[in-house]
Amino acid sequence: MSMLPELKIRDVHEADRPRERLIRQGAESLSNQELLAILLRTGTKESSVLALANRVLVDFEKLHALKHATFEEITSIKGIGEAKAVQLLAAIELGRRLAQKEIDSRYTIRSPEDAATFLMPEMEPLTQEHFVALFLNTKNQIIHKQTIFIGSLNASIVHPRELYREAIKRSAASIICAHNHPSGSAAPSPEDIEVTLRLQEAGVIIGIELLDHGARCS
Repeated sequence: MSMLPELKIRDVHEADRPRERLIRQGAESLSNQELLAILLRTGTKESSVLALANRVLVDFEKLHALKHATFEEITSIKGIGEAKAVQLLAAIELGRRLAQKEIDSRYTIRSPEDAATFLMPEMEPLTQEHFVALFLNTKNQIIHKQTIFIGSLNASIVHPRELYREAIKRSAASIICAHNHPSGSAAPSPEDIEVTLRLQEAGVIIGIELLDHGARCS
């Protein structure tokens, strides 16, 4: 084990400290460790804030995994209390919302794969089944997204009136439906097929086309 003293922020030249470099050079110039250190603000008696930030990255292996972290998982890291965990979770959620807003404002569905790509970041980590609808305009642009139902899928629960009531309210030209399979199997079940046929038949009568119903967000 290395016996070298741990580098603390106060030991770093002021011009090279993360906050000062962010101001001068922009956030993109900082490493993941340095960005996390800014969010954490302070270290502990045993660890500098840079060492604490590195511990977070090591525990979650890579930054991408941090976006799925729970409050309990973050506070289980030595040196991370409730306040620091809340700061991290708030920053993660804000980043997720900004990214989703950017996608929402320009996303056009040209294929079932486009719908899956749009929904995957939100639905992939879910541990319970969610039935979600995308409402499109005449240009196949998403005008609204809504979770219609949470729970096991069957035709008696997912009723066409719930879906098409919202479609009419939004003046949608067409609809794409999707639901996740937390079990990991993306193969359509008999219930999936039954629900799809029922929704398609209702759409034909109402005049709002059901473009697709997939289970691609498993």
